[in-house]
Amino acid sequence: MNEMIHIEHLTKSYGKNRGIIDINLDIYEGEIFGLIGPNGAGKSTLIKTLLSLLYKTSGSATIFGKDIHTQSTSILEDIGYLPSEVFYYQNMKAIDLLNYSASFYHHDCREKIMYLAKKLDLNLNQKISKMSLGNKKKVGIIQGLLHSPKLIILDEPTSGLDPFMQQTFFELIKEENKHGATILFSSHILSEVQKICDRVGILKEGRLIEVSHIATLTSSQYKKVKFVSQTPTHLDLEGITNLQHQQQTTSFLYKGNIQPLIQQLSKINLDNLDISDPSLEEIFMHYYTKDETL
Repeated sequence: MNEMIHIEHLTKSYGKNRGIIDINLDIYEGEIFGLIGPNGAGKSTLIKTLLSLLYKTSGSATIFGKDIHTQSTSILEDIGYLPSEVFYYQNMKAIDLLNYSASFYHHDCREKIMYLAKKLDLNLNQKISKMSLGNKKKVGIIQGLLHSPKLIILDEPTSGLDPFMQQTFFELIKEENKHGATILFSSHILSEVQKICDRVGILKEGRLIEVSHIATLTSSQYKKVKFVSQTPTHLDLEGITNLQHQQQTTSFLYKGNIQPLIQQLSKINLDNLDISDPSLEEIFMHYYTKDETL
């Protein structure tokens, strides 16, 4: 697979404040890659450094095989970017703003603007100052997609959109991906990432602590175990994390060979037992509550 983004030991330091630390990552052409972590984990710093909006402290990165700083102008021609917050000239109409944005590209974007506006149910003749937060976000979505970019970078893209419009947005992103666009999707809403992404990278305190296919994270490595027993229980088994007791109910995540787990559970007088694949959110919390750094 061809690398769309290649990152080696990328660091952005703010002095005493944390930025990103020694990031190594490859994102491949045609995939939808999710970047997850709570606020302050370094998601936006990584994105802004890749876009050359922030200057790296050390390390290197390329997009389309081009250096993110020395060739940033060329790179940006083929990128669509939606920041977490959008700010525009308040007295401009949406159509004027979008036509102005389209003028920076080398092909006619008018048909695409109209198509996206119809899908998103946006009045293009309304002034920005009169728009709700959700409609301003729609303008940002159209601005990011109007030139059919090769790489689409989305930073917390659904904030301000109602649930129905969020679904429309995901349909548009999948459509762009089907037509060949690579997507970098940053979010702290884990259900969104699980719904749309192929692979995911977990950021913790500025470091990339895990990169994996979502299917691998949610099925192959972990099991979610929950059982009910009227008698006190003790499990002496490696691989158990997020252990919780609530009255007669015990729940935990388990990583390892399933046979030792079954043997221990067989010794317990069980009223109910459920072993299933955990959600991405449950796995994510596992990484954020364990003491050791992975």
